[in-house]
This record gives sequence, structure tokens and C-alpha cells, in this order.
Amino acid sequence: MRPTVRRQFNDAMTALPTGLSIRPLGGTDAAAVAAVMAAEELAATGEIAIEEADILSDWQRPGFDIADSTIGVFAQEGLVGYAEHSHGDRGDAAVHPEWHGQGIGTWLAGWLTEKVRERGGRVIGMPNPEGSPGDRLLAALGWEPRWTSWVLALPQGRDLADRDLPPGYAVRAARTDEQQAAHDVLEDAFLEWSDRARETFEEFRATVLERPGREPWQLRVVVDAEETVVGVTVLIRSEIDGIAEGYVDRLAVRRDQRGRGLAQVLLNDAFAICREHGAARTTLSTDSRTGALDLYRKVGMVVTQSWVNRAARW
Repeated sequence: MRPTVRRQFNDAMTALPTGLSIRPLGGTDAAAVAAVMAAEELAATGEIAIEEADILSDWQRPGFDIADSTIGVFAQEGLVGYAEHSHGDRGDAAVHPEWHGQGIGTWLAGWLTEKVRERGGRVIGMPNPEGSPGDRLLAALGWEPRWTSWVLALPQGRDLADRDLPPGYAVRAARTDEQQAAHDVLEDAFLEWSDRARETFEEFRATVLERPGREPWQLRVVVDAEETVVGVTVLIRSEIDGIAEGYVDRLAVRRDQRGRGLAQVLLNDAFAICREHGAARTTLSTDSRTGALDLYRKVGMVVTQSWVNRAARW
């Protein structure tokens, strides 16, 4: 580890306020983690997107050791901050806004760098809303920007232009026997620009197919005349404060099938099916590695949030 990073970690380890305690987390802490993340999201963006199902689905991945990969910071009233080494070079952390400015975020950043270093990694990164306290903190600690991501939404009352499928193609919910093919289309497409290990089907099963509250309609496919899966969307329906919202978690079209309008068909289908299931609006996210921002803007979507992924290297 570079001396500057090591010094920051050692300094952080002595910076927690008196009266706070730390311990690894367990499955029963998922609701508390979601609550802390939601409070920080609301303060930074004015909206809440995180829900307990997001935490639970990630934590039930095969081989993920919750106790060895997480840490919680507790005050008398409960959890006030947390961090986890999710996988590879990805970390996540949050501090309740009422506890900002007391050194907890710096301590958690130090814990993450040390955890990844112990595991043989040489980089750790995480996203934060652009200009938020978390983003400013990581910048001050020397974490450098890797990429920018954006949340986009289709304004209420606006529809995408119709796009017909090529003859013989169809869009529908995936059958059980198509789940592996759907996963393969997604991973092949995402790994064209994402520098990470390939997600296994077992991980896909845990985070998508066995996500708490998930329903069959939330995995959508485009199939060709031979009933081969050539395009996929993964949809999430959440309900926060009684308001339902849809989210396009993943969207991909097989490389040799691009340029036929299948992505727009999948988008139209996603918005329509989410509305059928009560969503007031549907959002998605993309980042600067994909080059897809202009495509989504072109079909009428608007940016509602910008996030920066920063990383520490040693």
C-alpha cells in the first residue's frame, strides 16, 4: 500500500467518536443497512432508490461471506454507518446524515482499503452522488474518478416512439428454460465494456431470480424466429412510501442482433409492463463506459441524477 493510503487508514482507525462500537454484520442487519443508505440517498438526491431486497439479494450470492465482507458502526440507537467489500474492486458504504462530519466515513474508507489489500486486491472503488458528502470525502482522501453514471427517467405522460419488431421476433416474459440463455446474453454484452470477472449463473440466480419479491414478469426477452434469446431486460418493481416505481436493472441485445431496433422495443416493453404493474414511472441507469447516454436521451429520457465512481489504488 502506498504510504499516503496507509497513513490515512491508520489515522482513520483512531477517529471514531467515543461511544461508538463496530462489528461485522449479519443477515438480520439488512433492514438497518437499507435504512441508513436510504437516509443518505434522500439527503443527497431528494429520492430513495435502495430497498432491503437489494441488500438481501446481494448478500445471498454463493460464496459471499457477510461477516467477513462487512462492518457496521453502531451508536446507542443502532446502526449509523456501514461498509462492505461487495466483490472484486467494488465497495459500498453509507453513513447516516445525522452522523456526517464525525470521521465515520473516513474510517469506513480505511476499513475498505485494508480489507481489499488483505485479500490481494490493488484497487477499490464505489459510487456516490456527484458533489454529495460521500463524493467530496473520497475526493479529499485522494480517491480518483473512474467513471460517471446517470439515472434517467421517462417523464410522466411521455411515451417512446413505437418500434416494430423484425418479422418472426417476439418480446415476452422469459420461460424457465430460457433463464441461462438470458444470463449469457447479458454477461456477453456487459463484459464488452466492464472490466470484471464474469458473473456465474448461480450469482445471477441469487441476485435476480431469487431476489425477494421477484415475479416472473420481471425477466423479459426478445426471441427470434427460432425462439433463440437475443435480447434481455431485468426489471425491478419497488414501492417506497406507497409509490410504486419500475427500474430497468439490466438491458442487453446480442452483438450480432444490434441495429434492428430491439433495444428500443425492450425499452417500450419495460415501460409498458411496469405501468401495468402499477409503476408511476420507470427509470434506468447507464455510465460513461457504455456510450449509451445519448441513445436514451434521443428516445426522450432525461437525466435525473449523476453519480461518480471513485477509486483508491496502491
